[in-house]
Amino acid sequence: MVIRVRQHVNPLANKYQTPVSPPEWDKIFALHSQPLHLDIGCGKGRFVLEMAQLESSWNFLGLEIREPLVEEANKWRDELGLTNLHYLFCNVNNSLLPILSSLPEGVLQRVTIQFPDPWFKNRHAKRRVVQPELVEEIAKYLIPGGIVFLQSDVEAIAVEMRDRFLAHTAFQIQTREWLPENPLPVATEREKSTLSRGEPVYRALFSKQS
Repeated sequence: MVIRVRQHVNPLANKYQTPVSPPEWDKIFALHSQPLHLDIGCGKGRFVLEMAQLESSWNFLGLEIREPLVEEANKWRDELGLTNLHYLFCNVNNSLLPILSSLPEGVLQRVTIQFPDPWFKNRHAKRRVVQPELVEEIAKYLIPGGIVFLQSDVEAIAVEMRDRFLAHTAFQIQTREWLPENPLPVATEREKSTLSRGEPVYRALFSKQS
């Protein structure tokens, strides 16, 4: 069955203003103290679905604002019997802090933000996912040495995301040049599609300083 959802969801709309109640992590993950990979704006969730199967010693959490996609992704997880993967419906711009503050201490080790909705118009800039507050919240809970991987097929959005992490003293960028390759073993569907058309992907990798 094809799940039809809106491509663009306004995170400032009234229906998305209630922060999520974090789940009980020991009921979500079989081993809730394992290192956690957080994928912000996971879309259909295929990226973390593949990653969870490749890296069983990690837990994976996908956050997505389009609830039908989350429901479908959790069905796939259940069908595969994966106990190190969970998808959560939320608006990350008001729910990231309650989620991160509820996690076991020291588990957040990797964060990915890949091909977020660009919201091209300047008057819609506040709808973009990477706001200074989000960077601050990740800085607070990511372990020293943990990584943040960003990518987009829209250069202006990639620059904005990169610059917001550069502006925070907790983060060190691997290289000022865009990364020519994805350092992770799985590519998102959007990345594959973009590259198949011969178009560029703009990538940046940060680590959290001690």
